[in-house]
Amino acid sequence: MKTKIINAPDLHKAASRQKGETLFKSASILHKQESQSLLNGKKYYIRTYGCQANVRDEETMRGLLEDIGMWQIDKPEEADVIIINTCAVRENAEDKVYGEVGNLKILRKKNKKLVLAICGCMVEQPEILERLMKTFPEINLFFGTHEIDQLYDLLYQTLTSEERIVSIESKAGEVIEGLPSARNNHYKAYVDIIYGCNKFCTYCIVPYTRGKERSRHFSDIIKECQNLIDMGYQEITLLGQNVNAYGKDLDEGKDFADLLEAVAKLGIPRLRFTTSHPWDFSSKMIDIIAKYPNICKFIHLPVQSGNDEILKIMGRRYTREQYLNLVKEMRAKIPGLSLSTDIIVGFPNETEEQFNDTVSLVDIVKYEAAYTFIYSPRKGTPAARMEDNVSYDEKVRRFKILVQHLEKNIEKHSESLVGKVVDILVDGPSKTDPNMLSGYTDENKLVHFPGDSSLIGTITKVKIISSHTYSMMGELYRG
Repeated sequence: MKTKIINAPDLHKAASRQKGETLFKSASILHKQESQSLLNGKKYYIRTYGCQANVRDEETMRGLLEDIGMWQIDKPEEADVIIINTCAVRENAEDKVYGEVGNLKILRKKNKKLVLAICGCMVEQPEILERLMKTFPEINLFFGTHEIDQLYDLLYQTLTSEERIVSIESKAGEVIEGLPSARNNHYKAYVDIIYGCNKFCTYCIVPYTRGKERSRHFSDIIKECQNLIDMGYQEITLLGQNVNAYGKDLDEGKDFADLLEAVAKLGIPRLRFTTSHPWDFSSKMIDIIAKYPNICKFIHLPVQSGNDEILKIMGRRYTREQYLNLVKEMRAKIPGLSLSTDIIVGFPNETEEQFNDTVSLVDIVKYEAAYTFIYSPRKGTPAARMEDNVSYDEKVRRFKILVQHLEKNIEKHSESLVGKVVDILVDGPSKTDPNMLSGYTDENKLVHFPGDSSLIGTITKVKIISSHTYSMMGELYRG
């Protein structure tokens, strides 16, 4: 099969951060009617890996496909279009994609008209794209995070030619408004407020795959949130790679604290945001969070390391002391605050002493939840070029020690909730026991409890009766 390369990824180009206003565009409709004539009534399957941004991308792709009459199925064997939506943050996620495509490639051999596509952050990296193209000739469409609005055109080209289509442009990115969306959930919604990242932490590939920081207009975000509330949504999560950098690229005189307050005032029962960067976390933000009861008192505040030298090499832009002072101010001003974090263990050349600084910070902050990772080099990032004298076995040893310290406080916090009555936004049947319901507290604790399906999508009072560290058991509160 011949390959038509419309655009190919270039990490040097992706790293460009030329000054200038954010470019706003309307959704593309190129070849929409033609794609509809080819795909109306056909079936699609999407598998998404990675973060909330990828989930939101899936919702947009689903909206586009359903807008031309396609419908979603759970079995790829029956699909006419298969899209694997990928993540590049960790090697583990990439390995899962290789395995999945390996299982799906047989479907293309059986059905030459099948569109088998890979999109997302993985293919934004030249070496990975080259490997995928060489290993899996069955894949006939590759597109990046900046090409989702061009999906109709890309599908049309793939279906009407004998060529494999590659469209992955490394660029700063734009803000595309007016794209349809098919939400994965009928009462909890993600709302993009800012795309991309300008921080360039030395271990992270996201600024290269997602482009520069670019904020949506304040009024467009408020309008979307109001529409969701009018539709009966109970929870909104404001979304961005660096959510509290919102507004820096606009000339609207609004920052993230202003946006957070405005959405809270709309009356959504629960308001969350992710992910925040400590360097951009202001006292004004803290005051707004403390002021409004519908802003959930659960904040994800990635630290990555507790050692100043490692933080500097990582490019994190804050010191251990600055981070701890921020946490101190947050805990003082926000009663009932719960904090979660991200921590990388075994960054190149991390010493035992530097690792112990991370452990001591964990013991001081007493996180209620954490995502811990053994360092995974991302080709094209500065950290991937560093020589590393720490063995993998040593990294694993440190990882286990860190988890023990984290779990000690997480378990203690969970046990403190036993006997308390909490509000649960009920998600649906428990994944571990279909006879139970499950949902999350304001502080993002998972709770399982017996109850009727009529409670799904409501905020319900539940009494906690036992703790299992990472989840809780409860019963409906009748008081």
